[in-house]
Order: sequence, then structure tokens, then C-alpha cells
Amino acid sequence: MAGEIEKTIGKVKVAIGSLTGNKKLESEGRLDRRAGQTKEKIGHVKNRVDAATDKVERNAVNATDSARDAARHKF
Repeated sequence: MAGEIEKTIGKVKVAIGSLTGNKKLESEGRLDRRAGQTKEKIGHVKNRVDAATDKVERNAVNATDSARDAARHKF
């Protein structure tokens, strides 16, 4: 959802600017649309980083649990 609003606003501004001949509004719209696209990409990267962090944490917990269990069985 991050960025969708900016992208939509940008598309509307570009369309209105184009229809009215307002080049400044068209440019603003393009910038808004690009800002929205950037926010979406950042959101995707953040999700991937969060998933990778969760996986590393799970693996660390599993390794710790396995080591603890192995140590208990030795004694």
C-alpha cells in the first residue's frame, strides 16, 4: 500500500496537467508517481530484509536449542 496513493495522485496530476496544458502540474505528477514507485520498492526491500532476519533468528534459536539438548545428553 505504501506508495500507491502517491502513484495515483501523480497519475491524476499528469492527466490533468496534460489536458489543461499545465506543464508544471504534469512534472509534479511525474515526481509524485516516481516517489510512490520508490516507496513501493523500499517496502519490498524492507519485507525481504524482515523475512531474512526472521529466518536467521529461527536458525539461531534452533541451533542453540540443539546445542543445549546435545550438552544435556552428554552428562
